[in-house]
Amino acid sequence: MKTATVRDLRNDFASLEAWLAEGETIRIEKRGTPVALLSPITSGSAVKTPLVKPDASARRKAIWGDRCFTAGEVKAMRDYELEGEDG
Repeated sequence: MKTATVRDLRNDFASLEAWLAEGETIRIEKRGTPVALLSPITSGSAVKTPLVKPDASARRKAIWGDRCFTAGEVKAMRDYELEGEDG
């Protein structure tokens, strides 16, 4: 087991990351007192959840359907939103 300080963790993470890549467990110390253990993730224990992106197109279609606004309708909606505001 290797030992590193909080300062090493903050300023020299690249070397700690290399130790982790080699499979080392690292004890993190602050002023000589152990505060944490940093251990590498084994290939089987890594939890990989797929990133699910929101379907903006489906949401827009659910709200507006196939509706397409004309330039005049958009101008009227903007004017309505701006009523009573200065500028």
